[in-house]
Amino acid sequence: MLRLVIPKGSLEAQTLRLFEEADLRVRRGSDRDYHGTIDDERIERVSLLRPQEIPVYVQDGLFDLGITGQDWVAETGADVEVLCSLSYAKSGTGHGTRVVLAVPADHPANSAKELPPGTRISTEFENLTKRYFADLGIDVKVFWSFGATEAKVPVIVDAIVDITETGSTLRAHGMKIIETLMTSEPVLIANRTSAADPDKRRAMEDVMTLLLGALRAEGRVLIKLNVSEEDLAAVLEALPAMKSPTVSRLQEGGYAVETVAEKRQVNTLIPLLKARGATDILELPISKIVP
Repeated sequence: MLRLVIPKGSLEAQTLRLFEEADLRVRRGSDRDYHGTIDDERIERVSLLRPQEIPVYVQDGLFDLGITGQDWVAETGADVEVLCSLSYAKSGTGHGTRVVLAVPADHPANSAKELPPGTRISTEFENLTKRYFADLGIDVKVFWSFGATEAKVPVIVDAIVDITETGSTLRAHGMKIIETLMTSEPVLIANRTSAADPDKRRAMEDVMTLLLGALRAEGRVLIKLNVSEEDLAAVLEALPAMKSPTVSRLQEGGYAVETVAEKRQVNTLIPLLKARGATDILELPISKIVP
C-alpha cells in the first residue's frame, strides 16, 4: 500500500535499527542495495536514497511516506506533511543536529550579523543560507559545496554553513561556530495526496505508532518487585515512573509493584529498592511504549 523511502548515508544504520525495533525490519539482498522489502502488507516497497532528495520525491508523489531531516525539508521548500519528529541521529537516540555558521577560530566575527558584505560562504544548504542572510540584510556570496566543506576555509571561502551534532569536527579543523541557523531532527513526512486517502492515512499512522513506540522504549526497562505493606511507602518513594507505579495486592499478602525506569538508573535503583524492603526484583527489557 505505502511506498516508503528512508535515508541512506549517515542516518542509515540508526534508521534501519529503529525499523527493526519497531518490528518493521527492512530486508535487502546486501548492504549496498538501494531497495528492499518489509514483511508487512501496509508497506508495498522500500527505497534507500540520500536525505537531500527525499522531500521533493515525497512531494511529487514518487513515495507516499519518507524519513529525512528537517533541514532538508527547509532547504528544498518541499510541500509535504510532517507527521512527527523522530528523535534520533547518527550517534543515537535523542541526539539532534544543528545547521551552523562557522568561521576560522581567529576570525573577528562572533555572530552572523558581524560578517561583512561580500563574505564567501560554502555550504550544501544553499537556499537556507541565502534566505537566512537575506533576512539579516547582509549581501553574502554563497557557493554550493559537494562535500569536505570545512576544507575550503580560508583559502577558497571565508565561512561555511554545515551540519553538526557536537561541533567537534569543526573545532578539529580550527573553526568556531558563531551562529545556529536551525536545529534539525529526522522527521516522518508524507505526500499530501496520499495522506488524504483514508486507507493510506491509517497505514501511515500505524507505522508512526510503531516507530514512536520503539523510540520511547529505548533506554528504558520495566522493574517488577514484591513488597510488604509496611515497606510499601518507602519503596514507592524511591521508584521513578512515567505516570505512577502500578500497585496490586497479592493474595498471600503484600503488594506487587511495577514501573518503567531509565536503564542508566538501574545500577543504583535496584540496591536502593532492596535496602527499602523490596523482594523478587525483576528487570525486564521493553520493546515499545505506546501511551
